[in-house]
Amino acid sequence: MKTRLQIVVIGLLLFVVAALGFWAGQRRNVEPKVSTSASAPQTKEKKLLFYRNPMGLPDTSPTPKKDPMGMDYIAVYEGEESDVADENEVKISSAKVQKLGVRSEAAQLRELDQTLRAMGRIEVDERKVVAIAPKFDGYIDALHVNAVGQVVSKGQTLFEAYSPELISAQREYAIAMQGLAALKDADANAQRGMQQLADASLLRLKNWDVSEAQITALQKSGESRRSLSFRSPVAGVVTEKKALKGMRFMSGETLYQITDLSSVWLMADVPEQDIALLRTGAKASVSLTAYPGQTFSGKVSFIYPSLNPQTRTVPVRIELANPQALLKPAMFAQVELPVSAKGKVLTIPHSAVIDSGVRQLVLLVRGEGRFEPREVKLGARSRQWVEVTGGLNEGDVVVTAANFLIDAESNLKAAVAGFTSADHAQKN
Repeated sequence: MKTRLQIVVIGLLLFVVAALGFWAGQRRNVEPKVSTSASAPQTKEKKLLFYRNPMGLPDTSPTPKKDPMGMDYIAVYEGEESDVADENEVKISSAKVQKLGVRSEAAQLRELDQTLRAMGRIEVDERKVVAIAPKFDGYIDALHVNAVGQVVSKGQTLFEAYSPELISAQREYAIAMQGLAALKDADANAQRGMQQLADASLLRLKNWDVSEAQITALQKSGESRRSLSFRSPVAGVVTEKKALKGMRFMSGETLYQITDLSSVWLMADVPEQDIALLRTGAKASVSLTAYPGQTFSGKVSFIYPSLNPQTRTVPVRIELANPQALLKPAMFAQVELPVSAKGKVLTIPHSAVIDSGVRQLVLLVRGEGRFEPREVKLGARSRQWVEVTGGLNEGDVVVTAANFLIDAESNLKAAVAGFTSADHAQKN
């Protein structure tokens, strides 16, 4: 009896389990199947607009293509138009910008103190050159200064000359003086006539550069000398000598040339484009390879009115004191001429300018990897900066390093061509 009851309970349990399983299977078949793909968020595909040139050139294509270098054009999707440079811009990838070492700087207002530099040569002061040329014919009896380069002092005897004309003039003066003494008791007319003769003889001797000391000796002794001593009228250096002992010279012939080197000229060749900045009286600093580390001060005394057509330079005369005779004619020198600033002007570094010979351009930074070639007008220059008179505003950022590499990397010439055509279109 008990065994039969257990069998019945087990049978009921099995039936319940089977019924529950059947009910669950039917429910699974009735519920709608949910697609996993439908439950996941669907990504909306971006609309392809066009393909752009990989080097940033103003060239697009509706279909994939390659540029002349074999590089694939880059796809541009909707919403990415702002990342594409316009036809006047150059676009370089950020990686290339970093690789090229691009640096930039903003245009700023500065006082553009300039220093003009030029080469020059030391020359003698033409105003301090003296020629020794007797005013009568004669012969050289003796030479006391007989070498070029010899230093002479003022009043030093150069040579002694014999001249029949000179002896005759001395005798005339001596006779006139003796006659004047003999006629001291004569009437006024006779004394006046003899005095006129004496004065004429004396004037003749003075016109022949006979010194006062020699005239005084002639007056005292009344005897004419066979030879006359010629003395240097200035202190200086003998820069030319034609006199030889025993030679005959003619009236007006230059026997010596003596130059005072206590001050000299520096003839500097200043470039044509800088000459407008110079003024007479401007200070100059001069250095020579002969005296390293030493500078000499001078001032601009004259700007020549002529231009050297071969070098396109203008000669500028600078006066230099030379008390120790360190500055010697024909020495080469470097000169620096400070030029006063004209106030604050808009400036950029020299390295920012790309000069094609026809126009000057800068690369204006427009954004990350985007550059616009901009034509500028330049003015005064200093060692590091250049004045911008047109094309930029204060605060505009320009490329100062690797601008030529950007040119090579992005074919800047094509962008400039587009810039030029756009410029002409605006003018027309």
